[in-house]
Amino acid sequence: MPQRPQTPVVLEPKYLEGFRQIYEEKIVFNKTLGLKLVSVTPEEVVARIDMKPELVGHYGYNRIHGGVISAVLDAIGSAAVMAALAAKHMNETPEQRLQRFTKLGTIDLRVDYLRPGIGEHFTVHAHALRVGSRVGSSRMEFRGPDGTLMSTGAAAYIVS
Repeated sequence: MPQRPQTPVVLEPKYLEGFRQIYEEKIVFNKTLGLKLVSVTPEEVVARIDMKPELVGHYGYNRIHGGVISAVLDAIGSAAVMAALAAKHMNETPEQRLQRFTKLGTIDLRVDYLRPGIGEHFTVHAHALRVGSRVGSSRMEFRGPDGTLMSTGAAAYIVS
């Protein structure tokens, strides 16, 4: 029997503003990195990070530090899981869904560095692969200014 196409879930502005505050302001490390959310949907989260002197890992090439890449992949991977989790619980208020962030934690993170991180800014894309009652997983991509894939990541997160 063919499945009916599901209507896409749209996260409401109140939830999205709380989501943005958590990722850009309340998680102070993300603020230090300059991480900015570009778009948030249950299907994908996209963020941007601008290169700045504090993020240099190799002074000779003005290359972004690998730890910064790892940190932003982890942050946006968890954001993708939380956006997908929110879509599963639309019966809850935005505040209740935002409260779920307090239980979030990284279980496992894998990063593959494919090319040197050189550029004036970078974008990070992530989507949730699976979100269960206790664990969620995601895949992430770190891209250069022209869209060149520079690093990939995969992660698992505790969500309860």
